[in-house]
Amino acid sequence: MYLALLVIFLQCSELYTQEEVFTFNAVEIKVQPSVKVKNGAPVSIVCHADISKNTDFQLKHNFTIFKDGKLVFMTVSDKGDAQYEIPMARSSDTGDYECTVEAGRKTKSSNSLHVWVTGMTKPILTAEKKEVLEGDVVKLRCELPEEVPPLYFFFRKIKMNSTPKEKHVFEPYRNFSVVEFSVEEGDNILQFDCFGRRTVKLEFENSEHSNKTLVTVREPFIKPTLSAKPSNNITEGDRIQFECSTVVARMRDIEIILQKNKTILNSVRDEKILKYSAIATLEDSGEYLCKVEQGRASKTTKLNVDVSELFPKPILAASMNKLDENTELTLSCSISGFRKANFSILRKNSNGDIWLKNSRNLTMRVNVNDTGSYICKAEVKGIVKESKPVRINVYAPVSKPTLSVIGGLPEVVLGKPLRLICHSVTGTPPITFTFYKGNEIKKIVINDTYATFLDENIRRNDKRGYKCDARNNHSSGVKTSNILNITVIVPIRNASLGSIPYGEVEDGSETAFLCSVKEGSWPILFRIFRKTDHEVLLFEKSENADRVMWRKEAMNRQDTGTYYCIASNRANVDVKSHPITISVILASWQKGVIAAFVLIPIAGAVALTLWWFLWKKKKAKGPSVEMSGSALATNLTSEKLTRQHNDGDYYSGSGYIEDSENHMKSTDESKGPDLESAEVEYTEVEVSTLDPHRDSVENRHSRIQGHPDAT
Repeated sequence: MYLALLVIFLQCSELYTQEEVFTFNAVEIKVQPSVKVKNGAPVSIVCHADISKNTDFQLKHNFTIFKDGKLVFMTVSDKGDAQYEIPMARSSDTGDYECTVEAGRKTKSSNSLHVWVTGMTKPILTAEKKEVLEGDVVKLRCELPEEVPPLYFFFRKIKMNSTPKEKHVFEPYRNFSVVEFSVEEGDNILQFDCFGRRTVKLEFENSEHSNKTLVTVREPFIKPTLSAKPSNNITEGDRIQFECSTVVARMRDIEIILQKNKTILNSVRDEKILKYSAIATLEDSGEYLCKVEQGRASKTTKLNVDVSELFPKPILAASMNKLDENTELTLSCSISGFRKANFSILRKNSNGDIWLKNSRNLTMRVNVNDTGSYICKAEVKGIVKESKPVRINVYAPVSKPTLSVIGGLPEVVLGKPLRLICHSVTGTPPITFTFYKGNEIKKIVINDTYATFLDENIRRNDKRGYKCDARNNHSSGVKTSNILNITVIVPIRNASLGSIPYGEVEDGSETAFLCSVKEGSWPILFRIFRKTDHEVLLFEKSENADRVMWRKEAMNRQDTGTYYCIASNRANVDVKSHPITISVILASWQKGVIAAFVLIPIAGAVALTLWWFLWKKKKAKGPSVEMSGSALATNLTSEKLTRQHNDGDYYSGSGYIEDSENHMKSTDESKGPDLESAEVEYTEVEVSTLDPHRDSVENRHSRIQGHPDAT
């Protein structure tokens, strides 16, 4: 029974589960009547959920509508649709809409849909003041009440018969903007308006223009009047008076200014009239400007004045413009067609003109210090006019120039340029210097007191001398320097070092070092160095030759090392030779002494060893030798006596007998009395193969010391 109940329960559970199954097919968002609507029209945003169910059961739907990611609408419904109503669409409703539906722990969102509300609300323009003065500012405020930033605002200032002036402002965070317009001279009745602009999908959209706001402008003062008395056409020397006046509404902070060529001639403050007078000159001709200012307001009036010439400028003439010192100069001042004037002659100076004489003419003996510019002045009726300056140059003669090498002796290193300077101690500049090499002109220089010349073409055997000329505008003419002869120094080239003997040198012997160069101007400084762990200067000598020899009398072991030489001359370039290596070895007698000290003990040791060896050998062989020696001696003696008796021949065997050293004593009693006294001291016997035809023993060697009577 329990098993049956369990089966029934599982089947019921399965049936219950099947009733709750559903799925989202799609979620859609729609706009009615269109995705593009006009400003003020009604708009409906509809969200529809397409859901499939396994059975017909009710399902709660949570609808959420977003605009540009922000929540704008939310509702719960058991239906598959929800609607967000916008009764009057505004431009702020433009954006991307999206809806999300949640049901039974399942959520699905629609695609995004862009809604564009075309048209903008009409902006509202207000002015802070309806009536202003010239120079004031008009403060305007333009607002788009129902629009959402960012927005652009455009303001216009409209005058009659002129192009409107426009200002624009970007407002990223607010829906209004404020600007100021200045009120200028000539502004009477002004109108202002504004409009707004926004961007939608990279497109600009403008609002309609706002209401026009009218602003009335009042003048704080009238345009000034400017006059000249007695007339604006006068002759120089006459007095001219300017007068500038205006009418003002209030006197506070008003200022009147008179100008000519931007130069202020006079000014008054808090007054209605300005006056200015002066003695007219030709320079006073031109345009005059009267300006009245109060706050930001400003008005101007212009007047042209023409001043006629009373007399022309004087002319200064000089008897000479260039002259030698200690000569006479005459200056004359005159006015063309006019003689009644007060004349004066002056010399121009940076610290002020120097008066010389109140006269038409001036004669003086000049010196160099009188060089300068001179003028004359003429005065008629208080009008002073100045002539053009006349330049007077007074010349002192040039002294004999000196020609020298810049910075040194009259010599130059081959391959380097020669720098010469020609200098005159006295002489009024400008001085013309001419450089010669031999008789050839090399350079012409115009300078004050000296000139330089650079000769880059120096040759080894160039024998031509240099000279220079100096001259100025003095009548004395040209002065010539002495001839300057230049020594050309040839730099050192290819230094080498050798020695005799070369390589190995016996201790205590003499060594000669020879340092030489291939070419170079004399004198040459030779230096010889030895380099071991440091460099040591061994020899130094200056020679008027291309080589030098240095003898070192007694070399020792400390002189072993690397040697090199350096040669230099006035070219100031050190030329180093290739190094050579010297090794100091033992002398012959030193080797002999060392050999003697080493070999004598060795020879003694060898001799002592040999003696000991022979002594040991003798001691071992002594008894056997004595026995064989006695028998041998008896046989030899007998044989010898027999042969001498028979045929008289001398037989020399392989052995020999030294009577003074070896003595043999015979043990044979039968050999006669003469052999009895023989005694054998030492015997060496060598036995070789016997000849079958001979009875004697051959190849024997015996050292026998016998009796003096023995034969």
